[in-house]
Amino acid sequence: MDSLREQILILISTPVYLIIIGLEVLLSNWRHRKNYTWKDTGINCYLMLMNGTIDLLFRGAYLLILDYFYRHNIFSFSHVVVYWFMLVLLEDFLYYWLHRFDHEIRFFWAVHVTHHSSEHMNFTVGFRSSVFQPLYRFIYFIPLALMGFSPIDIAFVYSATQIWGIFVHTELIRKMGWLEHVLVTPSHHRVHHASNAKYLDKNMGMFLIIWDKLFGTFQPELPAEEYQPIKYGLTTNIEKETPVTVVFHEWQNIFKDVARTDIGWKEKWGYIFGPPGWSHDGSRLTSEQMREVEDGKMSTDLQEEPVAVKASK
Repeated sequence: MDSLREQILILISTPVYLIIIGLEVLLSNWRHRKNYTWKDTGINCYLMLMNGTIDLLFRGAYLLILDYFYRHNIFSFSHVVVYWFMLVLLEDFLYYWLHRFDHEIRFFWAVHVTHHSSEHMNFTVGFRSSVFQPLYRFIYFIPLALMGFSPIDIAFVYSATQIWGIFVHTELIRKMGWLEHVLVTPSHHRVHHASNAKYLDKNMGMFLIIWDKLFGTFQPELPAEEYQPIKYGLTTNIEKETPVTVVFHEWQNIFKDVARTDIGWKEKWGYIFGPPGWSHDGSRLTSEQMREVEDGKMSTDLQEEPVAVKASK
């Protein structure tokens, strides 16, 4: 049953992806906009394949772990409609926190940074996956198994909502009317991928935008007359993108910081588990500090080159 549902998702989504990507390429060329480059699209596909391979190899293990908690569930849902509604709602809620911690803890940001390293915004950027996220993502969904949701259904809903998560990576759609109040839309997600200070670490939801509004991470896309145009990518972009650096560059930065001999263990801990951009001497800035500088609430003199904080999910 799981295999059949997965196959149906693939059969439906694959031709749709090809059609909308083709239309976006044609429209961007017609408007003389450089939304696509061969190199960027190639990297997007490479990261998708890396992520998919790890997910496929590790799927049996994390389904077994989730199944253990499912067999020890605290309660279960008897009504099928309530079951699926609550699964979508709660899984999206837990994904919000997974995504938020990926942005706020540098150790996990080193994994997630790959998704934000493109300086473009198009449908293929949705394939630009966080390569090693499948190794720990399931931990956030353990509460769902304890609540009586089948591991197979948890995996299926994640895959289904990921389809929407890919569709919001575009500049073709400006606003979506009343849906802007409920769903994550392309407008919301453009903000999420921006490296402008005001937009950093905003709009973390994948399917529903309500969590960002509830927990203070929502930021609407502002018109050009109110704020600067969106700039995609990282606050400090990768100088030379290779198959290795695009995946491991932030781990290399963490290693350099931790290897310093002029700091203690407390500072080393901060460089690993503090927010991206944290520094023991104020030589680099977190996203919150960047906003304070932009708003004139803080002034600073950077003493060394900043790490790749997020273009900020």
